[in-house]
Amino acid sequence: MFRAILPEGQITCERYEQVAEGVELYDEHDQFIAFVPYDNLHAVVDEDTYLRDDRSIM
Repeated sequence: MFRAILPEGQITCERYEQVAEGVELYDEHDQFIAFVPYDNLHAVVDEDTYLRDDRSIM
């Protein structure tokens, strides 16, 4: 699982694809969840890293 970190919050997804203008997020059933433009994206972080690391990623 991954987390897309945005200025407004976070979106959890199973996988993502980088495209020319941003990232496309997909759930565990390979259903499209959201498109996030690079201008609005702070990071895409592996869920295991996000939960395990004590450092702030914000």
